[in-house]
Amino acid sequence: MRNSKVLPFDIPRSWNSPAPAPAPIYRSVDEVARRLKPEAPVECVFPEAVRGQATKFLRLFPGRVLYAVKCNPSAHMLRHMYDAGIRQFDVASLEEAQLVRGLFPDAEMHFMHPVKSREAIRAAYKMGIRTFSLDSTQELMKILEETKSAKNLNLFIRLAVGATAAAYDLSGKFGAAPSVASDLLRHARKVAHKVGICFHVGSQCMDPASYAGAIARAIDVAQKAKVKLDVIDVGGGFPAFYPGMNPPPLENFAETILAAAKTLLDDGTELWCEPGRAMVASGASMLVRVMLRKGRRLYINDGTYGSLFDAGSLGWRYPVRLVRPKAPVRKDAVPTEGTGKGMSVRTPSEKLVGFSFYGPTCDTLDKMKGPFLLPEDTQEGDWIEISQLGAYGAAMQTRFNGFFSETVATVWPAAIAVPAVRPRRPLQLVSPATETSPIALQLSAGEPSSNGHDEAVAATLE
Repeated sequence: MRNSKVLPFDIPRSWNSPAPAPAPIYRSVDEVARRLKPEAPVECVFPEAVRGQATKFLRLFPGRVLYAVKCNPSAHMLRHMYDAGIRQFDVASLEEAQLVRGLFPDAEMHFMHPVKSREAIRAAYKMGIRTFSLDSTQELMKILEETKSAKNLNLFIRLAVGATAAAYDLSGKFGAAPSVASDLLRHARKVAHKVGICFHVGSQCMDPASYAGAIARAIDVAQKAKVKLDVIDVGGGFPAFYPGMNPPPLENFAETILAAAKTLLDDGTELWCEPGRAMVASGASMLVRVMLRKGRRLYINDGTYGSLFDAGSLGWRYPVRLVRPKAPVRKDAVPTEGTGKGMSVRTPSEKLVGFSFYGPTCDTLDKMKGPFLLPEDTQEGDWIEISQLGAYGAAMQTRFNGFFSETVATVWPAAIAVPAVRPRRPLQLVSPATETSPIALQLSAGEPSSNGHDEAVAATLE
């Protein structure tokens, strides 16, 4: 199509509904700060990073890739993953299922939370969900009763495994012991269309061997139950990069899992995974602002009741960067120094020192020890970009004390700017049947702005 432009629209609920106004695309986080001058936290989403990780998982993992929606249920994230080819989603609640169904009618969802309400089971089945996980006889009976013993169920037994190599152990709440799992597997085999074993080696797992050990345990359970597995789901736990945490590459995990599951795969068993953190951690940063400085303590407008739960409760250190953008200078302007309204133009100090963060709420638990390395002269009014917060960042926000922000900015340097001119013909929605992403709307008519690319961007962002 001539002069096509990819526009950052939200997907309309109906393909026949009028297109909303295009949202701005920013070329950097600094530009977000310079143009918005935000007083509340801003989630900066990086589409290239999200799409890149989704593509990488689809390329490397030898089976189905289910995105764990709980990690970041933002529609922005989900749409970028869908655009990269993700069509399978692990949902943990009815609300997550409704979100995915509303965005992607053709997506396949799997209810992998081991404990669900009867109402959620019943509604999920009516929505078309056929895969359910469980770790007890009681949950198995609930599923059978609420689906009226449907013959097309896929039942997965959640197996308890260790999490010695994980930063966050998830084995204390869910998972059946091997003997119980064998019994459940035998019962499930009698009533289900497909049966499988799933497990979770813990969040931010740093050792691929953990998956091999868990797979070996699952194989042992299936052999003792004398049940052929249709699916083995290795769950999530794939790690992301954080300061002080340098995990092996994803290739190592994929190779280890493939080797450990080879006998099952040779026997026709499917392999599934449920990545969350590794899929989206690098896909977003939070842009926060310093409200007060007390020595090496920085009081910021986000905290443990907001996007920084892991930094406070688990002591995780995130990459940080001072954002002190200079306003654009006109060619005829006289260079000046000093501080403009709400924005410093001074060059940051080259010396980095360790700071602790304190969130905006009145609770003394709202603190993040760090240390977070920032320029020595960091002060009130400065912004700070806190990176690697695409996973369990904005998703964990509460509204405690009234501190909450839903502001999202798309930072996409490679995207074509939205022209600041009215098209000569109406915007045409791309058919969902084409290979083009359903989030891509194309401008079918009208020439590019005569002002050129950079001025088109500037006009849009104004």
